Amino acid sequence: MRLSNMIEEFIKEMLSDEREIELQRNELATRFNCVPSQINYVIATRFSPERGYFVESRRGSGGYIKITRAVPDNGNYILHTINSIGDSISASSCTAILGNLYNMGLLSHKEVKMLIAALSDNSIILPRPERDIVRASIFKNVLINII
Repeated sequence: MRLSNMIEEFIKEMLSDEREIELQRNELATRFNCVPSQINYVIATRFSPERGYFVESRRGSGGYIKITRAVPDNGNYILHTINSIGDSISASSCTAILGNLYNMGLLSHKEVKMLIAALSDNSIILPRPERDIVRASIFKNVLINII
């Protein structure tokens, strides 16, 4: 198992019983025998808002990382997701958000597959900046109608 996966699993296991945890970056790095930037990488890529986590970080002596797992309150969580999308979004970010909505039980497997197909680069045939803007608009409209 890759180190990043091991760190992710360790943090997720800690979050399984708690909604919010505080970690010391250096302590975690020592535990996994890696540099603190490896911890930063895992936090940034695996615990983002689009994956259902909120991260607060303070650097310096005694710095910490606070990770909060979003608790689904169906309509409120979807509204928060809509607000977090912004004016544009990539296909990979859509997939991450949809996976999170599926894991929370807010969308079915079939709905997720259909939305991934509809929001893919193959479905929106426009140049990059416009494609991500159109994708965000479509995605937000679909989510609004799900509520």
